[in-house]
Amino acid sequence: MIAIFDYGAGNLRSVENTLGEIGATYTLVRDAAGLRKASKIILPGVGHFGQMMRALDRMEVREAFIECIRGSVPFLGICLGLQALFTSSEEAPEVQGLGVFQGTVRRFPKDARVPHMGWNELELRAPSRLFSRLEPKPYVYFAHSYYVPETQATAATCHYCLPYTAVLEAGNIFGVQFHPEKSGPVGLRIVKNFVEM
Repeated sequence: MIAIFDYGAGNLRSVENTLGEIGATYTLVRDAAGLRKASKIILPGVGHFGQMMRALDRMEVREAFIECIRGSVPFLGICLGLQALFTSSEEAPEVQGLGVFQGTVRRFPKDARVPHMGWNELELRAPSRLFSRLEPKPYVYFAHSYYVPETQATAATCHYCLPYTAVLEAGNIFGVQFHPEKSGPVGLRIVKNFVEM
């Protein structure tokens, strides 16, 4: 069962539509029990890091997320869903992320126009299962003001004022800073690659 976690994210319906378009069966999940039944988990996210993490804590799912991710359940975090994997974010320094990866999500430099919004090219840095059967420098759609610096798990970068993690891939853990659900055929292929793993 593919579980889309529903904490009220604005891009939830778009993610559902994407899965429907590729013929994937999924279930909306809103609690820890649903997460623990999942064969794959998708965490969509838009908005504010602190609000998302507080919502996950109100729903008492933090430990279930960490348990499933560390227990090798394939996980795809989209936008804030990627950022949630890290220890903290400058957007809400008082709130802890899931801490699956060490590091802080950063704000773009003060002189940068934010949010970074629109179509940008990806630079693949490592072999990526998410990018199977895609061109080496695909264009995808971004909308964000905070970014994950490059890490050992970075599979692709984007350059906006500076290079940052656009795709993270480590074992069963996948994260994309862009919105595959708004990235046309490339986005559909990326989601399909995750579903078919």
